[in-house]
Amino acid sequence: MNSTWLEFLIETDYSNPTAFGLLALGLFVIIMGRYVLMAGLFYLYFYEWDADTWNDRKLSTKPRPTGQVRKEIQWSAINSAIFAVVGALGVVAFQQGYTAVYTDIQAYPLWYVPLSLGLSLFLHETYYYWLHRLMHQPRLYRLVHQVHHDSLTSSPWTSFSFHPVEGLLEAIILPVIVMVLPLHTSVIAAQLTLMILSATINHLDIEIFPKNWLGTRIGRFFIGATHHSLHHRQFRFNYGLYFTFWDKWGKTESPLFRKEFDNRKRIENRG
Repeated sequence: MNSTWLEFLIETDYSNPTAFGLLALGLFVIIMGRYVLMAGLFYLYFYEWDADTWNDRKLSTKPRPTGQVRKEIQWSAINSAIFAVVGALGVVAFQQGYTAVYTDIQAYPLWYVPLSLGLSLFLHETYYYWLHRLMHQPRLYRLVHQVHHDSLTSSPWTSFSFHPVEGLLEAIILPVIVMVLPLHTSVIAAQLTLMILSATINHLDIEIFPKNWLGTRIGRFFIGATHHSLHHRQFRFNYGLYFTFWDKWGKTESPLFRKEFDNRKRIENRG
């Protein structure tokens, strides 16, 4: 992260409503732009430019309803605005000394940088897994989470498509984490990048990981398109965000997962 830009960002006084509004607007442009760029590039590459190569790895043959992508982008714009406001409040909290964020890379040993990223991802994963299971309770599902599941056949555009209440619940976890866990600004940037990359890959509806992926020590713990596609089609399995370990521990991993991953063939929607 450019130090001059970072210094300008954290040293500007945002107590003025206009300055705060401009900060939130700037963050919205960055967040929404990142979403459009990431989802757009993945969609163009896998569904347009190199579609013939990936046809046999599509997980669903049921076509997406007309207008689905447009609705997903609309929901994603609303959630990007929510993320932007929460992010702006996070910057103000940092300025007021309410967070443990640090900008001097030498403030902690260098080995702490990757460790802190791992700890933050673990906390985020834990929070999301249990929140996700809670949102599948019938009443909360109908009120909040059903918006996301309206996309039975997902795509990269589905990654940010959810109800604003769910968007707020997802947005607040990182500010809470940085209040208790010291994170360098580069770690925050890395986690935000992993967040959008993971969400895009998981909703791609095309399996891009190699066939022996689940046989590796690392691969079996990472969620991919097959894992999350089953969640959209079965609803009661595969609640994780980045990793599979909570699903394995909670016995909520789909019994069809390994078979469908190994088959590498198109899978009809059951939803």
